[in-house]
Amino acid sequence: MRYLVVIMLLYMPLSGIAQTHGGDDHPPSVRDMILEHTADSYSWHITTWRGRDISIPLPVIVFDGAKPVIFLSSSLPYRGFEIAEAGRYEGKIIVSSSGKRPPDISITRNVLALMINAAILLALVLPLVSWYRRNDRSLHPRGIRGSVEMLITMVEEDIIKPCIGENYRRYSLYLLTVFFFILINNLMGLVPLFPGGANTTGNIAVTFVLALFSFFYINFFGTREYWKEVFWPEVPMWLKVPVPLMPVLEFVGIFTKPFALMVRLFANIFAGHAIILGFVCFIFVMRSTMGTAVSSGLSVMLILLAFFMSFIELLVAFIQAYVFTLLTSVFIGLSQIQNHKSTEKL
Repeated sequence: MRYLVVIMLLYMPLSGIAQTHGGDDHPPSVRDMILEHTADSYSWHITTWRGRDISIPLPVIVFDGAKPVIFLSSSLPYRGFEIAEAGRYEGKIIVSSSGKRPPDISITRNVLALMINAAILLALVLPLVSWYRRNDRSLHPRGIRGSVEMLITMVEEDIIKPCIGENYRRYSLYLLTVFFFILINNLMGLVPLFPGGANTTGNIAVTFVLALFSFFYINFFGTREYWKEVFWPEVPMWLKVPVPLMPVLEFVGIFTKPFALMVRLFANIFAGHAIILGFVCFIFVMRSTMGTAVSSGLSVMLILLAFFMSFIELLVAFIQAYVFTLLTSVFIGLSQIQNHKSTEKL
């Protein structure tokens, strides 16, 4: 249902909202507004005060041949570099003369948000580590450290151990890091004020990297029996020879598992952001088309819906971190299967 709402929002025009954005001849659409707020950028917009945009310029690091060029995004256009206004590279830095993209390792809004969220993760976990070094293991911390310990215990006891089995400790550090990293990024994405609001886990590049790490852990540490089940599964011979139907399907499954992890996390987080932004956009639409008096009641309803969706997204933030960790643990557990005959003897 939420994906249907997002599709409707992305293709519904915002007639009248142009008044709030300068009155252009071609008013923006809901799609433009949502993509503008969820896309990555070279500056971090804080707010608009008395018609003036207040933003934090971020470092731009591009290469002119082999030479790095470093400057703040507020200096653009700069030495032959500019941001493309339209086309294939819209919103990205291009070379003014050729229109091509240079090698770009800039600290964008999402990159800075990832750094901030990683620092928050360390600030939550390191005090707990320090507390355990100073105190007896039979004691339990309180406050924030106690909450972090509760989450760690929940993830390890309810997800990692049951899914992976006796060899779970080998993967605990990665899976716990994934859970807390996704959870913190999801929650910070719901905070409307700096340093929150960045759409990190709603960015396909971020979820791709997370899925890539999961792909590595699932397959690199897979047992011999796991790879035997992939290339020579225990199915009737006619499903393997002369046409290797099942081996091909099993091999494709190696890539579809992390792909599903990537798309699931990206789609759910992006959809939540899009729905909340869509409700906010409709407030301005009704005000500009119906007038303040007529639209007041509907605006209050949309504000309440936006708040309701925000609270729902708090639950979704936890659920998506839980599901990503759970599915990764399940896939790792499946890659740890042992020889069936030796298992039967035991």
